Amino acid sequence: MELADILRALASDKRLQILDWLKDPVANFPPQVDGDLLQDGVCALFIAEKLGISQPTLSEHMKVLTSAGLVSAKRIKQWTFYRRDEAQLAAVKRAIAAQV
Repeated sequence: MELADILRALASDKRLQILDWLKDPVANFPPQVDGDLLQDGVCALFIAEKLGISQPTLSEHMKVLTSAGLVSAKRIKQWTFYRRDEAQLAAVKRAIAAQV
């Protein structure tokens, strides 16, 4: 994905907030019945609730972040869990630094 596309994905306050929360999921989200917060990620329901948006709206935000490679999605039972892709985020930071 091009840097411009990734920057468009980051051009939303809500998506930036999600990435910030996912940086430290244990501090920002309650324990989950299914899935480990660190290994599997955070359940989409918890993210939507904390952000104060509907599940379909969150799905659109997560689709953009996933397409940009900034988060990864994992299905457990009927739930989708999200976690940051730290390697991709580091690559984005390097690419931005190289442009300035």
